Amino acid sequence: MAQPAATETKLKLISHHGNCDVVFNEKTLQHALISSRDIPKDEIIAEFSAREILPEPNFLTIQIEHKKHILLQPEFLQYTNHSCDPNVFFDITKKHQVALRDIKAGEELTFFYPSTEWEMAQPFHCHCGSKKCLHIIRGAANVHPAILNEYRIGDFILSQKK
Repeated sequence: MAQPAATETKLKLISHHGNCDVVFNEKTLQHALISSRDIPKDEIIAEFSAREILPEPNFLTIQIEHKKHILLQPEFLQYTNHSCDPNVFFDITKKHQVALRDIKAGEELTFFYPSTEWEMAQPFHCHCGSKKCLHIIRGAANVHPAILNEYRIGDFILSQKK
């Protein structure tokens, strides 16, 4: 999701985390993770670990194995929202968030939720505005393989496609 022009919305800074800031969008009433500087493609934005491992998904988890869904540590990474045209990827094998392309300062950090979840705990209607928008996000199990192949996908999801 592209960062709206400053005149369209008011973003309130919640916290700063090196490469990025957690903000609250007073128009949408949602939190987001925003780049605080230009980030080049392939740069590691943050390393992460499992704060907790759950047997079932919830709206904050990333799936690492069958019946293993992690809550992210550091917690600010949970504000990386979905886009069908993402600019970051959660590499569950190397345990880092990486830039998929050059990211400008002030741009929202987004990832493709089906890249890390086979079945979503809470499917939703996507309004990312991308030309690639899938409109309904339910997890990788519900995305046509040809479309899924257009994305960088986590190793667990790749293993499920076989």
